[in-house]
Amino acid sequence: MLTVIAEIRTRPGAHHRQAVLDAFRKIIPTVLAEEGCHGYAPLIDHAAGVDFQTSAPDSIVMLEKWESVQHLQAHLQTPHMKAWSEAVKSDVLDTHIRILEEGVK
Repeated sequence: MLTVIAEIRTRPGAHHRQAVLDAFRKIIPTVLAEEGCHGYAPLIDHAAGVDFQTSAPDSIVMLEKWESVQHLQAHLQTPHMKAWSEAVKSDVLDTHIRILEEGVK
């Protein structure tokens, strides 16, 4: 099982981040039904009010669980992901993707 963390940096302004979140809301059920998907959740910073927190108001962190790299690659080629990318391209500045495995087994 792989854990994917995708940090999506949006253009400054709450409306850009919200537009990306709204686009995710539309596709989450479809993604969760994909073969090999075991989790798909957009996360945003919680205003915890603690001095040790790092926050990025123009960022969304996708926490994903995929059975394999092949499943992840297939996911990225689906029509709904291509449509999502097109729908948010004016709101997103860049995306950084990490593909992780358990470090201690």
